[in-house]
Amino acid sequence: MAAPGFQRWKVDKPWLELSCALGEGPFYEKETNSVRLVDIKKKQVLTVSAADHGDGSSLKTIQLDTCPTVTVDIEGVDPRDRILLGVKHGVAVLDRQTGTCTMLAPFNDGGSNERLRSNDGAADPHGKLWLGAMTDFQYGEPQPEGFLARFDSSKAKEEVLADLCIPNGIGWSPDNKTMYFAHSKSRELFAFDYSPETGAVSNKRSWYRHDGPGEPDGFRVDVDGNVWLAIWGESTVLKIHPEGKVIGSIALPTRHITCVQFVGTELVITSAADADGGDDTSNKYGGALFKVDVGIAGLEPFKFRL
Repeated sequence: MAAPGFQRWKVDKPWLELSCALGEGPFYEKETNSVRLVDIKKKQVLTVSAADHGDGSSLKTIQLDTCPTVTVDIEGVDPRDRILLGVKHGVAVLDRQTGTCTMLAPFNDGGSNERLRSNDGAADPHGKLWLGAMTDFQYGEPQPEGFLARFDSSKAKEEVLADLCIPNGIGWSPDNKTMYFAHSKSRELFAFDYSPETGAVSNKRSWYRHDGPGEPDGFRVDVDGNVWLAIWGESTVLKIHPEGKVIGSIALPTRHITCVQFVGTELVITSAADADGGDDTSNKYGGALFKVDVGIAGLEPFKFRL
Protein backbone atom coordinates (compact mmCIF):
# COMPACT_ATOMS: atom_id res chain seq x y z
CA MET A 1 0.00 0.00 0.00
CA ALA A 2 1.28 3.46 -0.87
CA ALA A 3 2.40 5.59 2.04
CA PRO A 4 0.47 8.80 2.86
CA GLY A 5 1.59 11.54 0.52
CA PHE A 6 2.90 9.08 -2.05
CA GLN A 7 3.10 10.92 -5.38
CA ARG A 8 2.05 9.39 -8.68
CA TRP A 9 2.41 10.56 -12.25
CA LYS A 10 1.33 8.82 -15.44
CA VAL A 11 2.68 9.43 -18.93
CA ASP A 12 0.58 7.95 -21.72
CA LYS A 13 2.44 9.10 -24.83
CA PRO A 14 5.96 10.15 -25.81
CA TRP A 15 7.17 13.69 -26.16
CA LEU A 16 9.28 12.60 -29.15
CA GLU A 17 9.20 9.27 -30.99
CA LEU A 18 12.93 8.92 -31.68
CA SER A 19 12.94 5.13 -32.21
CA CYS A 20 16.20 4.69 -30.31
CA ALA A 21 17.56 1.18 -30.07
CA LEU A 22 19.08 2.06 -26.70
CA GLY A 23 18.42 5.67 -25.74
CA GLU A 24 20.55 6.75 -22.78
CA GLY A 25 22.42 9.56 -21.05
CA PRO A 26 20.01 12.52 -21.35
CA PHE A 27 21.74 15.82 -20.55
CA TYR A 28 20.32 19.35 -20.49
CA GLU A 29 22.47 21.83 -22.37
CA LYS A 30 21.64 25.30 -21.06
CA GLU A 31 23.68 27.12 -23.69
CA THR A 32 21.33 25.94 -26.43
CA ASN A 33 18.22 25.06 -24.37
CA SER A 34 18.45 21.56 -25.74
CA VAL A 35 18.54 17.97 -24.56
CA ARG A 36 21.28 15.73 -25.84
CA LEU A 37 21.31 11.96 -25.47
CA VAL A 38 22.97 8.93 -26.99
CA ASP A 39 21.76 5.85 -28.80
CA ILE A 40 24.38 3.34 -27.73
CA LYS A 41 23.46 0.61 -30.22
CA LYS A 42 23.07 2.92 -33.22
CA LYS A 43 26.30 4.79 -32.27
CA GLN A 44 24.63 8.20 -32.34
CA VAL A 45 24.67 11.43 -30.35
CA LEU A 46 21.25 13.08 -30.62
CA THR A 47 20.21 16.65 -29.79
CA VAL A 48 16.68 18.05 -29.60
CA SER A 49 15.43 21.47 -28.60
CA ALA A 50 13.82 21.55 -25.16
CA ALA A 51 11.11 23.64 -26.84
CA ASP A 52 10.38 21.02 -29.53
CA HIS A 53 6.60 20.71 -29.85
CA GLY A 54 6.77 16.98 -30.40
CA ASP A 55 7.27 16.74 -34.14
CA GLY A 56 11.02 16.13 -33.86
CA SER A 57 11.84 18.94 -36.29
CA SER A 58 14.69 20.09 -34.04
CA LEU A 59 16.46 16.72 -34.04
CA LYS A 60 20.16 16.73 -34.92
CA THR A 61 22.17 13.52 -35.19
CA ILE A 62 25.91 12.89 -35.15
CA GLN A 63 26.77 9.42 -36.44
CA LEU A 64 29.90 7.90 -34.91
CA ASP A 65 31.92 4.76 -35.61
CA THR A 66 32.11 3.93 -31.90
CA CYS A 67 29.33 3.56 -29.36
CA PRO A 68 28.81 6.66 -27.20
CA THR A 69 27.35 5.87 -23.78
CA VAL A 70 27.24 9.17 -21.89
CA THR A 71 28.08 12.85 -22.51
CA VAL A 72 29.63 15.37 -20.09
CA ASP A 73 30.44 19.06 -20.42
CA ILE A 74 34.07 20.19 -20.24
CA GLU A 75 34.90 23.10 -17.96
CA GLY A 76 35.73 26.25 -19.92
CA VAL A 77 34.70 24.73 -23.27
CA ASP A 78 31.57 25.70 -25.20
CA PRO A 79 29.54 22.46 -25.51
CA ARG A 80 28.50 23.55 -28.99
CA ASP A 81 32.13 22.91 -29.94
CA ARG A 82 33.33 19.98 -27.84
CA ILE A 83 31.98 17.59 -25.20
CA LEU A 84 33.32 14.57 -23.36
CA LEU A 85 32.06 11.09 -24.25
CA GLY A 86 32.21 7.67 -22.71
CA VAL A 87 32.89 5.34 -25.66
CA LYS A 88 33.68 1.70 -26.41
CA HIS A 89 37.31 1.78 -25.24
CA GLY A 90 37.29 4.60 -22.68
CA VAL A 91 36.96 8.39 -22.70
CA ALA A 92 36.96 10.58 -25.82
CA VAL A 93 36.36 14.18 -26.85
CA LEU A 94 33.75 14.81 -29.54
CA ASP A 95 34.20 17.75 -31.89
CA ARG A 96 30.57 18.55 -32.63
CA GLN A 97 31.41 20.76 -35.58
CA THR A 98 33.22 18.01 -37.49
CA GLY A 99 31.69 14.93 -35.84
CA THR A 100 35.13 13.49 -35.08
CA CYS A 101 36.10 11.72 -31.86
CA THR A 102 39.57 11.92 -30.33
CA MET A 103 40.53 9.34 -27.72
CA LEU A 104 41.49 10.98 -24.44
CA ALA A 105 41.96 8.13 -21.97
CA PRO A 106 41.64 4.43 -22.85
CA PHE A 107 40.51 1.88 -20.31
CA ASN A 108 43.68 -0.14 -20.92
CA ASP A 109 47.06 1.36 -21.77
CA GLY A 110 48.38 -1.98 -22.94
CA GLY A 111 45.67 -2.59 -25.52
CA SER A 112 41.92 -2.78 -25.89
CA ASN A 113 39.76 -5.32 -24.12
CA GLU A 114 37.16 -6.00 -26.80
CA ARG A 115 34.84 -7.71 -24.32
CA LEU A 116 34.11 -4.43 -22.50
CA ARG A 117 32.47 -1.12 -23.34
CA SER A 118 31.74 1.93 -21.23
CA ASN A 119 28.30 2.52 -19.74
CA ASP A 120 26.95 5.34 -17.58
CA GLY A 121 29.03 8.01 -15.87
CA ALA A 122 29.26 11.60 -14.62
CA ALA A 123 31.71 14.28 -13.56
CA ASP A 124 32.13 14.76 -9.82
CA PRO A 125 32.48 17.96 -7.74
CA HIS A 126 36.26 17.84 -8.27
CA GLY A 127 35.94 17.69 -12.05
CA LYS A 128 36.88 14.02 -12.35
CA LEU A 129 34.95 11.67 -14.60
CA TRP A 130 33.44 8.53 -13.08
CA LEU A 131 32.71 5.94 -15.76
CA GLY A 132 31.58 2.34 -15.60
CA ALA A 133 32.50 -0.47 -17.98
CA MET A 134 30.60 -3.68 -18.69
CA THR A 135 30.41 -6.66 -21.05
CA ASP A 136 29.66 -5.50 -24.59
CA PHE A 137 26.49 -6.68 -26.35
CA GLN A 138 28.02 -9.27 -28.68
CA TYR A 139 29.50 -11.24 -25.77
CA GLY A 140 26.16 -12.26 -24.29
CA GLU A 141 24.86 -11.74 -20.78
CA PRO A 142 26.89 -9.27 -18.69
CA GLN A 143 29.55 -11.01 -16.64
CA PRO A 144 31.21 -9.80 -13.41
CA GLU A 145 34.15 -8.41 -15.39
CA GLY A 146 33.13 -4.74 -15.38
CA PHE A 147 34.36 -1.93 -13.16
CA LEU A 148 33.79 1.64 -12.01
CA ALA A 149 36.73 3.97 -12.60
CA ARG A 150 37.50 7.65 -12.37
CA PHE A 151 39.64 9.76 -14.64
CA ASP A 152 41.28 13.10 -13.88
CA SER A 153 42.96 15.76 -16.02
CA SER A 154 46.15 13.67 -16.11
CA LYS A 155 44.11 11.10 -18.08
CA ALA A 156 45.01 8.46 -15.51
CA LYS A 157 42.45 5.76 -14.75
CA GLU A 158 41.82 4.85 -11.12
CA GLU A 159 39.72 1.71 -10.73
CA VAL A 160 37.46 2.14 -7.70
CA LEU A 161 35.17 -0.92 -7.90
CA ALA A 162 35.83 -4.22 -9.70
CA ASP A 163 33.92 -7.40 -10.60
CA LEU A 164 30.75 -5.54 -11.63
CA CYS A 165 28.13 -6.74 -14.11
CA ILE A 166 26.28 -3.55 -15.05
CA PRO A 167 27.66 -0.40 -13.39
CA ASN A 168 25.09 2.28 -13.99
CA GLY A 169 23.98 5.74 -12.81
CA ILE A 170 26.12 7.87 -10.51
CA GLY A 171 25.35 11.14 -8.71
CA TRP A 172 25.79 13.27 -5.60
CA SER A 173 23.64 14.68 -2.81
CA PRO A 174 23.02 18.45 -2.66
CA ASP A 175 25.75 18.92 -0.01
CA ASN A 176 28.19 16.77 -2.05
CA LYS A 177 28.80 14.57 1.00
CA THR A 178 27.10 11.44 -0.38
CA MET A 179 27.78 9.70 -3.68
CA TYR A 180 25.17 7.31 -5.10
CA PHE A 181 25.94 4.49 -7.53
CA ALA A 182 23.54 2.05 -9.21
CA HIS A 183 24.51 -1.56 -9.89
CA SER A 184 21.76 -3.01 -12.03
CA LYS A 185 22.28 -6.74 -11.64
CA SER A 186 22.26 -6.66 -7.84
CA ARG A 187 19.22 -4.32 -8.04
CA GLU A 188 20.88 -1.88 -5.65
CA LEU A 189 21.83 1.72 -5.24
CA PHE A 190 24.90 2.08 -3.08
CA ALA A 191 25.80 5.15 -1.08
CA PHE A 192 29.32 6.27 -0.22
CA ASP A 193 30.64 9.01 2.01
CA TYR A 194 32.19 11.55 -0.36
CA SER A 195 34.69 14.14 0.83
CA PRO A 196 33.96 17.57 -0.69
CA GLU A 197 37.51 18.56 0.26
CA THR A 198 39.48 15.67 -1.26
CA GLY A 199 37.03 13.70 -3.42
CA ALA A 200 37.79 10.52 -1.47
CA VAL A 201 35.01 7.93 -1.12
CA SER A 202 34.47 5.59 1.83
CA ASN A 203 31.83 3.71 3.81
CA LYS A 204 30.12 1.88 0.95
CA ARG A 205 26.66 0.65 1.95
CA SER A 206 23.45 -0.53 0.32
CA TRP A 207 21.14 2.50 0.28
CA TYR A 208 18.20 1.18 -1.76
CA ARG A 209 17.42 -2.36 -2.90
CA HIS A 210 14.75 -2.79 -5.55
CA ASP A 211 12.38 -5.71 -4.98
CA GLY A 212 10.41 -5.47 -8.23
CA PRO A 213 11.02 -7.40 -11.46
CA GLY A 214 13.02 -4.59 -13.08
CA GLU A 215 16.56 -3.32 -12.57
CA PRO A 216 17.81 0.11 -11.45
CA ASP A 217 19.31 2.08 -14.33
CA GLY A 218 20.22 5.77 -14.62
CA PHE A 219 19.12 8.50 -12.21
CA ARG A 220 19.32 12.18 -11.27
CA VAL A 221 19.13 13.96 -7.91
CA ASP A 222 16.78 16.89 -7.27
CA VAL A 223 17.45 20.01 -5.19
CA ASP A 224 15.83 18.39 -2.13
CA GLY A 225 18.11 15.36 -2.39
CA ASN A 226 15.54 12.92 -3.78
CA VAL A 227 16.84 10.38 -6.29
CA TRP A 228 14.77 9.91 -9.47
CA LEU A 229 15.63 6.39 -10.63
CA ALA A 230 14.75 4.77 -13.96
CA ILE A 231 13.75 1.10 -13.65
CA TRP A 232 14.62 -1.04 -16.68
CA GLY A 233 11.95 -3.61 -17.54
CA GLU A 234 9.26 -2.12 -15.31
CA SER A 235 7.85 0.95 -17.15
CA THR A 236 8.70 3.05 -14.10
CA VAL A 237 10.69 5.91 -12.65
CA LEU A 238 10.88 5.98 -8.85
CA LYS A 239 11.27 9.01 -6.59
CA ILE A 240 13.36 7.96 -3.58
CA HIS A 241 13.73 10.06 -0.43
CA PRO A 242 17.28 10.71 0.88
CA GLU A 243 16.52 8.17 3.62
CA GLY A 244 16.08 5.47 0.96
CA LYS A 245 12.27 5.28 1.02
CA VAL A 246 10.25 5.33 -2.22
CA ILE A 247 7.90 8.33 -2.07
CA GLY A 248 6.70 8.59 -5.66
CA SER A 249 6.52 6.88 -9.05
CA ILE A 250 6.03 7.72 -12.71
CA ALA A 251 4.22 5.14 -14.85
CA LEU A 252 5.26 5.04 -18.51
CA PRO A 253 3.85 3.20 -21.55
CA THR A 254 7.00 1.25 -22.44
CA ARG A 255 9.03 -1.18 -20.34
CA HIS A 256 12.68 -0.37 -20.85
CA ILE A 257 13.19 2.97 -19.10
CA THR A 258 16.86 3.91 -19.03
CA CYS A 259 17.56 7.34 -17.52
CA VAL A 260 16.16 10.77 -16.63
CA GLN A 261 17.19 14.42 -16.83
CA PHE A 262 15.72 17.57 -15.32
CA VAL A 263 14.87 20.48 -17.61
CA GLY A 264 13.55 23.02 -15.14
CA THR A 265 10.83 21.14 -13.26
CA GLU A 266 10.21 18.76 -16.15
CA LEU A 267 11.76 15.32 -16.10
CA VAL A 268 12.91 14.08 -19.52
CA ILE A 269 13.00 10.28 -19.70
CA THR A 270 14.86 8.04 -22.15
CA SER A 271 13.95 4.50 -23.16
CA ALA A 272 15.07 1.56 -25.28
CA ALA A 273 13.38 -0.54 -27.93
CA ASP A 274 11.15 -3.32 -26.60
CA ALA A 275 10.95 -6.31 -28.90
CA ASP A 276 11.27 -9.11 -26.36
CA GLY A 277 7.93 -9.65 -24.72
CA GLY A 278 6.27 -6.31 -24.14
CA ASP A 279 2.72 -5.53 -25.21
CA ASP A 280 1.87 -3.63 -28.40
CA THR A 281 2.02 -0.24 -26.69
CA SER A 282 5.40 -0.96 -25.13
CA ASN A 283 6.73 -2.15 -28.47
CA LYS A 284 5.39 0.95 -30.22
CA TYR A 285 6.88 3.47 -27.80
CA GLY A 286 10.14 1.71 -26.92
CA GLY A 287 13.05 4.03 -27.75
CA ALA A 288 10.96 7.19 -27.41
CA LEU A 289 11.66 10.27 -25.30
CA PHE A 290 9.13 11.22 -22.62
CA LYS A 291 8.67 14.17 -20.29
CA VAL A 292 6.53 15.08 -17.29
CA ASP A 293 6.42 18.05 -14.92
CA VAL A 294 7.27 16.81 -11.43
CA GLY A 295 7.26 20.21 -9.72
CA ILE A 296 10.89 20.30 -8.60
CA ALA A 297 14.22 21.08 -10.25
CA GLY A 298 17.32 18.95 -10.39
CA LEU A 299 20.88 19.64 -9.32
CA GLU A 300 23.26 21.20 -11.82
CA PRO A 301 25.70 18.66 -13.29
CA PHE A 302 29.41 19.03 -12.71
CA LYS A 303 31.89 19.54 -15.54
CA PHE A 304 35.04 17.62 -16.38
CA ARG A 305 38.30 19.51 -15.86
CA LEU A 306 40.41 18.73 -18.88
